[in-house]
Amino acid sequence: MPKSALITGITGQDGSYLSELLLSKGYVVHGIVRRSSSFNTARINHIYEDPHEAERRLVLHYADLTDSTSLRRVLEVSQPDEIYNLGAQSHVKVSFENPEYTADADAMGTLRLLDCMRDHVHHTGRTVRFYQAGSSEMFGAARPPQNEDTPFYPRSPYAVSKVAAHWYAINYREAYNLFITNGILFNHESPRRGETFVTRKITRALGRIKVGLQKKLYLGNLEARRDWGFSGDYVEAMWMMLQNSEPGDFVVATGEAYSVREFLQEAFSYIGLEWEKYVEIDPSYFRPTEVDYLLGDPSKVKTTLGWQPRTSFRQLVRMMVDSDLRIAEEEKLVYEKNFVTSLSPKA
Repeated sequence: MPKSALITGITGQDGSYLSELLLSKGYVVHGIVRRSSSFNTARINHIYEDPHEAERRLVLHYADLTDSTSLRRVLEVSQPDEIYNLGAQSHVKVSFENPEYTADADAMGTLRLLDCMRDHVHHTGRTVRFYQAGSSEMFGAARPPQNEDTPFYPRSPYAVSKVAAHWYAINYREAYNLFITNGILFNHESPRRGETFVTRKITRALGRIKVGLQKKLYLGNLEARRDWGFSGDYVEAMWMMLQNSEPGDFVVATGEAYSVREFLQEAFSYIGLEWEKYVEIDPSYFRPTEVDYLLGDPSKVKTTLGWQPRTSFRQLVRMMVDSDLRIAEEEKLVYEKNFVTSLSPKA
């Protein structure tokens, strides 16, 4: 029998890359999708399988981390060997505006899922392995470099919620002898990154500026330094953690940090533009409490699991720029076609 995996947040950046990885390894992948009046599965449309097909290996379920009843039902149906809890309200700035929902989805949502897993294991006698997605934001103002022993110093409702989820995971691991692993992932990006996150905001705007659809890009703190890696590399570390003989806590990072300013320089210079001519600072994009410098020490994950990042900072930036330039060019063609159509004489 193939292994079964359940992924919360399957429609997100990491969920889509992880689904591809698990499907390539022969898993049956179950994913949790929140109900919406509009389609929200764009990142996994290329691997979607019609529910009417026999023996499909990608199965989607409507459920929500804020609804424990739906979570229990999905666990009963999917019978997972592995659970990857990637679902969250993950935007730091938004967490200041919606702190209660962020805590409910990210902290309490993790607790609900852990408790559903505990009951499922108890009643069925099955062995289930659980991956909890942590974040480098949990370190916040802690001095870099940060590793598994660095004390957390969260600086946002999102980070505080992730710290709570991290400790819920440790508590359930120790209290109930469950295989629960925390992955503390530093910033990881890709062409599938949400457009409101600073890296994708930059490359998306750059593509539109290049083709003449946009004139300005508004940003906040350009001096913030982050350890940026490629999401496609990082999901492999998630999977490797659950194949390890023992659960634990692992920092996943590249060990290199760059500022937002340096990201801008790399992206704009790649296509021959000077970023200073197009970027303006908007104070509304500054956080109430800033996180200045996140730099991960991935020694443990490299030594214990043999994981290595394969994509460099420059390769990552250029990959994202190339993708968003193609999108902008397609967008321009649609715009020009609609403009010409609107000027055509009516029949």
